[in-house]
Amino acid sequence: MRIIKEPQERRNEILDVAEMLFTTKGYAKTTIIDILNEIGIAKGTFYYYFKSKEEVMDAIIMRIVSTDVAAAKKIVSDPSIPTIDKLFQILIAQRPKNGDSKEQMIEQFHQKGNAEMHQKSLVQTIRHLTPVLAEVIRQGIQENIFATDYPEETIEFLIASSAFLFDEDLFTWKPDEMLQKMKAFIFIMETTLGAKKGSFDNILQLLTSQT
Repeated sequence: MRIIKEPQERRNEILDVAEMLFTTKGYAKTTIIDILNEIGIAKGTFYYYFKSKEEVMDAIIMRIVSTDVAAAKKIVSDPSIPTIDKLFQILIAQRPKNGDSKEQMIEQFHQKGNAEMHQKSLVQTIRHLTPVLAEVIRQGIQENIFATDYPEETIEFLIASSAFLFDEDLFTWKPDEMLQKMKAFIFIMETTLGAKKGSFDNILQLLTSQT
């Protein structure tokens, strides 16, 4: 007997199964037929929600980004958290946890032939996370912690540059080189945001703990 599900429930089911297959079998090796067989639905049902496997991946990326943005917004809206600590906590919240679905999807982004997927994830992160982080910067400007005329643009450059330069699958920095670049990144953050020297020492400690 065919099970009738609400559209959003069925769409999420397709995304859940596709994400599981992408992370276990690999994005390149997973076919639409694999997704259909795993769920037990017809082609027509799949194409009602998605036009292609690529569109499914785009939706999975947006779901991950939306989760990250929601976590960031919760931190930003908490008046008990000092402004600089908000940046620190948002950065922690963005880190994939060992073995979770986000970490596994990031591994797929780095597979051969998946460069476009990786780029899409970065673009969506910049577009959706920047406004949230820019709000923190504006709070800091009001509190005289930061001084910049370009909060959004500064955040965009910081996200893009850090995501690229700190990607271990793109660059094979030696430990001392990575440490130097992290220190330089913190210096650039403090300079571009007009923050006092040492304002982001906690973030530096977080970054170095990952190496």
